[in-house]
Amino acid sequence: MKYDVVVIGASAGGLTATISAKKFYPNRSVLIIRKENVNMVPCGIPYIFGTLKSVDDDILPVEKFLEPLGVDILMDEVTEIDPRAKLVRTASGKEIAWEKLVLATGSKPAKPDFPGSELEGVYTTPKDYEYLKVLHRKVAESEKIVIVGGGFIALEVGDEIRKLGKDVTLIVRSRLLRSSFDPEFSKMVEERLREVGINVVYGQVERLVGDGKVERVKLVDGTEVSTDLVILSTGYRPNAELAVKAGLKVTRYGIWTDEYMRTSHPDIFAVGDCVEHRDFFTGKPYGLMLASTATFEARIAGANLFKLQIVRENRRTIGVYSTNVAGLTLAAAGLTEKAAKKEGFEVIVGYGKGPDKHPAKFPDTSMVAIKLIFSRDRGAILGAQIAGGKSVGEMINILALAIQKRLTASELYTLQIATHPLLTASPVSYQVVKAAEDALAKLRMGN
Repeated sequence: MKYDVVVIGASAGGLTATISAKKFYPNRSVLIIRKENVNMVPCGIPYIFGTLKSVDDDILPVEKFLEPLGVDILMDEVTEIDPRAKLVRTASGKEIAWEKLVLATGSKPAKPDFPGSELEGVYTTPKDYEYLKVLHRKVAESEKIVIVGGGFIALEVGDEIRKLGKDVTLIVRSRLLRSSFDPEFSKMVEERLREVGINVVYGQVERLVGDGKVERVKLVDGTEVSTDLVILSTGYRPNAELAVKAGLKVTRYGIWTDEYMRTSHPDIFAVGDCVEHRDFFTGKPYGLMLASTATFEARIAGANLFKLQIVRENRRTIGVYSTNVAGLTLAAAGLTEKAAKKEGFEVIVGYGKGPDKHPAKFPDTSMVAIKLIFSRDRGAILGAQIAGGKSVGEMINILALAIQKRLTASELYTLQIATHPLLTASPVSYQVVKAAEDALAKLRMGN
């Protein structure tokens, strides 16, 4: 069996790379190999417990996207890549030749190795349909649930389980969402979680305690939290084993790629969670597990498989995040104020706040608070953080573009906008413009 393009992995990155490959090279034969019989929508996984009601409501319809394009789909597990012979070998004994190969092998939960993590009743949140069905059932059978972690997945899972009337405790080592938000936004989300009845406990887990089944979580300071079930949400690690075995360049953060998502082998590409990313401002390598980033990279890879026809202007990655916890939407892009100062930037910070409709008496109006971080030397935007209602989800995308294009406070202050009473904030107090104005005033005054 031989194909022009073989894609390994059928989650967001693999699916998008496959679609892009067919769109740009319609006459090329394309095969996607999926290990799972059912693929999940990655970002929808936390919502299977409450909003979506079941695991089956979060299925990614791979066939629906690919069959009309003439893509072949193989249910199998790739066990080996042979770069020299340009072959992949599978668990069922198949050998498949390729001209171009795309690795979209994703990530897996990072499970801490503290004592007791092997007890019954201790789970993670992998993108695994059968595993999640079991977890969904166990959550329904439990009353007290502890979630270890303070990142996006931990908060979203906790809030969804809370909606079932369960007793939910978050155990957080530091502050909530610390890598994406500054302390004032972490405090905002913590207050909201406590308001809706989620317990937030700060401390480091020493061990999980129980006789065969988990019963308590013991912290280093001696605090113990009783529980029926524990969900470990302490990050993810890249699935890079195939790349390592194939002799590709792999770092602690994932598979190395160039700006066109080519690996150290010129005919092998890699995208998504399995890839090492480099920070937009500093160039430092780091891990980034976002479906939005995976699809961005997959479009670059798919378009450039056989010739470079889409120029990737920015060779580094902007982390762009959004979530909704207990009715509060939080979003961030670029550097936090703390991270910018740590990297040596001199910064000016601008704030804007106001309702997202005008007048604020309209139904479903939310107060939106925005923080913009600018470099002092030329006023270029370095980062943005927003909290408020649903409108925040698209506002952050505009600010991510502003960061990518290195817009200044002056350019954002003179931003030309469309407004409507039912849809946006007032043009008099549009939050992005007001935050830019605040920063400009501080720059002019030398603060």
